[in-house]
Amino acid sequence: MTADLSQHIAGLDALELSHRERRSVAARIWARTWPMFSAILLVLAIWEVVVLTGWRPEYVFPGPVTVLGELWNRLGEAEFYDAVAVTIRRAITGFAIAVLVGLVIGAAVSRVRPLRAAFGSLITGLQTMPSIAWFPLAILLFKLSESAILFVVVLGAAPSIANGLIAGVDYTPPILLRAGHILGLRRLALYRHVILPASLPSFLSGLKQGWAFAWRSLMAGELLVIIAHQTSIGEQLDNARELSDAPGLMAMMIVILVIGIVVDMCFGAADNALRRRWGLDQRVG
Repeated sequence: MTADLSQHIAGLDALELSHRERRSVAARIWARTWPMFSAILLVLAIWEVVVLTGWRPEYVFPGPVTVLGELWNRLGEAEFYDAVAVTIRRAITGFAIAVLVGLVIGAAVSRVRPLRAAFGSLITGLQTMPSIAWFPLAILLFKLSESAILFVVVLGAAPSIANGLIAGVDYTPPILLRAGHILGLRRLALYRHVILPASLPSFLSGLKQGWAFAWRSLMAGELLVIIAHQTSIGEQLDNARELSDAPGLMAMMIVILVIGIVVDMCFGAADNALRRRWGLDQRVG
């Protein structure tokens, strides 16, 4: 009886797993995309209703059809892709430098008590400081240049990345540290093989928050620091404002939003992969 019951349970488990495997790809894609598409349709509907109420003249606040038409026209222009490429290059460069700086500072502060006492609160203070407040100093130091923009992007992102690593190190389970010591790991080896892997979830959150600060800082920088003969998304926004081109301005705002959503999806995929690797993904279907 017990053997038959075990066989029946095993058969049911196999059937359930087979069903999950068959529907996993399509079902997961649908489960993740339909809420997004529903939200987009809802926003477009609300947007159109607001326009129809006459809250603002249409040349100031155009409807979604006009804005999306303008965006479609820009997608056929080479200047649009040049602007996006310059902005993405600045974002990647600034964020990469911020990750390096945040890693070094976070690793040092998390493991050296005097540094924690001296700089722990300072890092948090820098994290809460509005990025735009750094631009007068950046322009004074670097004039209207790429360096001024990157300076503020790094200062905006690095503290969040450092704090993410510090939090991850602080919450490393002591049992893992003891296990590392038993295996003979010391200092850099312990940090590399035990502490850093254990701090990955918090560090990933710090990276995501750091990217958000970097992206905001970059957009503010491109609006304030207009470099001659160099296009960018911020420069396109500023031109649209000066020309009172509301459809063009809102079209570029949609581009900024889409880039932010794509990057967030990349961080979400990394987080899901980390959860699966650690056996924390308990979602069904």
